[in-house]
Amino acid sequence: MYASEDCEFAAKKRKKDHCRNNTDSQCFYRENWIYVHKESTRERHGYCTLGEAFNRLDFSSAIQDIRRFNYVVKLLQLIAKSQLTSLSGAAQKNYFNILDKIVRKVMEDHHNPRLIKDLLQDLSSTLCILIGGVGKSVLVGNINIWMCRLETIHLWQQQLKNLQMNKQVNNGLTLSDLPLHMLSNILHRFSDGWDIITLGQVTPTLYMLSEDRQLWKKLCQYHFAEKQFCRHLILSEKGHIDWKLMYFALQKYYPKKEQYGDTLHFCRHCSILFWKDSGHPCTASDPNTCLTPVSPQHFIDLFKF
Repeated sequence: MYASEDCEFAAKKRKKDHCRNNTDSQCFYRENWIYVHKESTRERHGYCTLGEAFNRLDFSSAIQDIRRFNYVVKLLQLIAKSQLTSLSGAAQKNYFNILDKIVRKVMEDHHNPRLIKDLLQDLSSTLCILIGGVGKSVLVGNINIWMCRLETIHLWQQQLKNLQMNKQVNNGLTLSDLPLHMLSNILHRFSDGWDIITLGQVTPTLYMLSEDRQLWKKLCQYHFAEKQFCRHLILSEKGHIDWKLMYFALQKYYPKKEQYGDTLHFCRHCSILFWKDSGHPCTASDPNTCLTPVSPQHFIDLFKF
């Protein structure tokens, strides 16, 4: 009886701490560009951290833009894997606020739920390790808040697991009505193997097209170098290269080529990080020569001192 009461008390205390944390006023900037300074100068004191950049850049609006959605999700996934403890308390709160908006968006429009499931799985694994090693690792904030966050993640995972796609009723032209060469063209435009497999499950015709050896060969050639093929050759029973199995084997050892509709950019001349359509006031004579696209991993590397 006492053990049951203790558990109930602990659960109530976790919810109370979590509620207090959510109601605390926090001011997050929504800037389209920031100055990245790594050392103190006469004009600027201190330096820009990963947490500060994450707080100041407008990621809340970015997730509403379909071109930037995958980019922001990938950035959150990389932070979940290795950089969560490097964020300040305010940045961690902002991180979970943005994550909450992402989950809500996916539940409403059903856009790319698999990507969010991978993010939540990585975040859940990281939190389990950090909470289990309290005292050995650095967790900013009350342990009860982190326990509630973990419970929330598990709830999100269950909601996404139960997500049902609404069947659209349309008496017009459907995907199955398209000629074979157009269906094949659609499959060749995918850059992710799981998307090809998922589409191949729709109809027997699409399944046949999704098993095409040339389709998987081009996908391997797009993501990986020829030297990498030689190290992990997989042959079929007929002695041919099994490009489909090769693709999934190679991605375990090498990173795939990242593809995003829009990314952050870094101006080497001005040391400014910005969204491309933000109207960044570059002072270089030819601004296009000093711009570099910033991948999610590059974003994190910018703040490693």
